[in-house]
This record gives sequence, C-alpha cells and structure tokens, in this order.
Amino acid sequence: MTQRAATAAAAAVLAATALLGLAPQAAAAPASPVPQPQSATAENKAAAAQAATAPDTLATLSRFFAREGKVSLTAARPRIEGEAIPVNHLSPEFVAGRAGAPVARLEFLAGKAVSSDGQQAALWIARTEAGWQVVNIATGDDEFRYAQLGAAKLPGGTVFREPQIDAWYVAGGSRVLPLDEDAVRAVGADGTTLAAYRVRVARAYGDKLPGSAYAEGGMAGGYAEAEAEAVPAAVAADAEGAGVPWAAGAGALVLGVLGVAAVRRSRRVGARA
Repeated sequence: MTQRAATAAAAAVLAATALLGLAPQAAAAPASPVPQPQSATAENKAAAAQAATAPDTLATLSRFFAREGKVSLTAARPRIEGEAIPVNHLSPEFVAGRAGAPVARLEFLAGKAVSSDGQQAALWIARTEAGWQVVNIATGDDEFRYAQLGAAKLPGGTVFREPQIDAWYVAGGSRVLPLDEDAVRAVGADGTTLAAYRVRVARAYGDKLPGSAYAEGGMAGGYAEAEAEAVPAAVAADAEGAGVPWAAGAGALVLGVLGVAAVRRSRRVGARA
C-alpha cells in the first residue's frame, strides 16, 4: 500500500468517525473475538436480519449515506434488501495444513443496505458476546457481487476472500478460480489447483498465523487500546489488502458496534471501511 493510499484511508476513517458524532476511542475491539459459527444457518440469518433492520442500525445507515452530502439525513431512508449472505475468508487452518481443513471459514454475514438515492453498503454482522450485531458498515456491494460471480463461475463452489491482498476466489473440488484482478495476479486467469494454492498461502502467511511470534507481537490485526485513536493503522492496511497478514476473526474488524462507518474500497474509489 502506498503512503498516499494509507493517508487517504486514514483520513476517511477519522472523517467518518467525526461525521457520525462518535469518539475515535470507540474503535477499540474486544481482546478475544467471539468465534463465528461454521455455517450460516436459517437461525443465524434470521438473527442477522434482526440486527440489520433494528432502528439503531437504520439510523446509523442514514448518517452513513448522508456523510458526503449525496443525500440528506432525512431523505436517505435506508432499506435492507434480501437476506444476509455468508462471507468467507481464507482459513488459518487451511494455511497451516491441518488435515481436512476447508479453504475458507465463515467470517461474518453481510446484509445489503440501499439508500433512497441508490447508494449501497454492506452491513457486516457477526456473533458477539452480546449476540448478533452489526460490527461494520462498508460501501459498495463487493460481498454480494462476488457471491453472484462465484455461483455463476463455479456452481456450488465456496466464494471466499483472501483479505491480506483483497482478492476474491471461488473454490470447488480441486480448483481455485479468481473472481477479481487481485486474485488473477495471485493465481493466474485460469486459476490453480487447491494444493498449489495451499502452497502459496502457506509460504505467504504460514509464519503469521494466530499463535505465531508475529501474532503474539500484536501484528496480526485488530486494535490495541493504545492504538484506538490511531484507527487507520489496521483499517487502512486491511483496506489495501496489505499490512494485516492475519486477522483474528470478525471481532478484529469491530470498530465499535455501530460505532463508526468508514469509506471502503481504497483501491477502487479512494478509501475503505
């Protein structure tokens, strides 16, 4: 990530915090993230839908969509479209070579929010100590778009993101196929075998897994109390897909439940949440 991009993402985070009337200190995440379920059951989706449509969520979405003056706070009228979908990330167990480990694991559920003027955002909804809650709001529709692309490219496959490089893939059988330019750069336009992909990610992240010296040194994502005011460090790095070699689950993404909404997609539109 370039210094310019990091600075832009940092500014976006702090600006969004101020626009929502929230203190930067709200960015501190729980020390021990709550493990997410292994699959998105109907019960989990129902709980996520309840969190997405809660009055506090909709009020925060109104502020989010109005933050740049594209629509007024009262005219935003956000709505939630469709049901929450599972969002999978590269699994640390797979990277570690654990026998039988799937290539990806459920990281959170995403709900699509749309404003009256057509702006879109993804609600990241995760299981926390207090139950299912919205832990982040991100601009755009990446989660939903790549889910559709993956289903079309490899029906029945698992769509997942490699957050370290912001790459999206679909995996099925013995193949891993790219869904965006970052993934093409990583595995080629025709994709690769699951075994070859495992070799690549093990080489890239094998020494940065949870429990490693790297992680124990506090370098594997999340926020420490001392870093709370400097929110950009982790957020900007993850925004560019660099500098956050491993995240400790959805809890590492918490910016305070409904606590801040930062602009996402640095590489594509200038900043990211």
